[in-house]
Amino acid sequence: MSSFSDSNFVKKLLELNNSQQSIQTLSLWLIHHRRHSKTIVEVWRRELQKVKFSRRLTFIYLANDVVQNSKKKGPEFARDFATVLVDGFKVASRDTDDKTKQSLERLCNIWHERGVFKSDLIVQLRKATEDEPAVKRKKVVEQVLALREEADTDNTESPRDPPDAEELVKALQELEQSASSDAGIRERIAALPKEVSDVSMLGKVQDKESADRLSDEVDDACMLLADYNGRLAAELEERRHVAVMLKDFIAAQKDQLAEAEQRLDEYKQKLAKVSEVRSELKSHIQNLPDLTLLPDVSGGLAPLPSAGDLFSLFKH
Repeated sequence: MSSFSDSNFVKKLLELNNSQQSIQTLSLWLIHHRRHSKTIVEVWRRELQKVKFSRRLTFIYLANDVVQNSKKKGPEFARDFATVLVDGFKVASRDTDDKTKQSLERLCNIWHERGVFKSDLIVQLRKATEDEPAVKRKKVVEQVLALREEADTDNTESPRDPPDAEELVKALQELEQSASSDAGIRERIAALPKEVSDVSMLGKVQDKESADRLSDEVDDACMLLADYNGRLAAELEERRHVAVMLKDFIAAQKDQLAEAEQRLDEYKQKLAKVSEVRSELKSHIQNLPDLTLLPDVSGGLAPLPSAGDLFSLFKH
């Protein structure tokens, strides 16, 4: 089970969706860290102010799950959430539709029937819901892309700098230690008793002691699976990031490949020209006279006659 921190909780809230499994998984994690209830409630209140209207009801459902399922552990969450729920209902009711308001009203009815909160707080919650006018909204269909599709359709307008090879190698090496490679945790999950995942086995619980023991086992299994699911979700984000890095790296390599091919062609032409000059020079050298065939003049020429010799020649 991962340790509690504001940043961890905020991250888990960002990953929260309106499915029962998602709400219950985060709820179990929060109950496990109930000694931080005041901080948890404050972060919940703060983040509720930021989320889109379509996710506000999910935050309210999370608070409901935490409060109701933590009662046997202690009163911390019921006490602390009671201080912020009126403002929370105002936020959840703001700019929303009738369907959301009906869901909030139904939640108030459940809390009243089960005595989760005092009657005067239920009255304030209902008033907070009624004071905010409902609006009509068009249904928004969210498109969920697979990891590969998301990487392929990532059309960022401004070009990104490609990652360094060292950075990319490091990211790939870190993926080798990811959650999906953790054989130990998968063995622990596989070794969980059948009773924690098979509803039909509940019929065998005959006494309170067995029920409490099974409840603890189920809580432990949920926390183990919640933590592993969180690690898998983090791995998915990391793989998405690495997929984009690979895409940018490959694109940069293709550009460099094209430049290298162009440079190779250019220097092939230079080599051809130099080879041509080399061939012509070789032919030219072969056509030059062979100096070794000329008379040997290494002994030097005969000395020129002196002036006296010349006069003597004229006298004769």
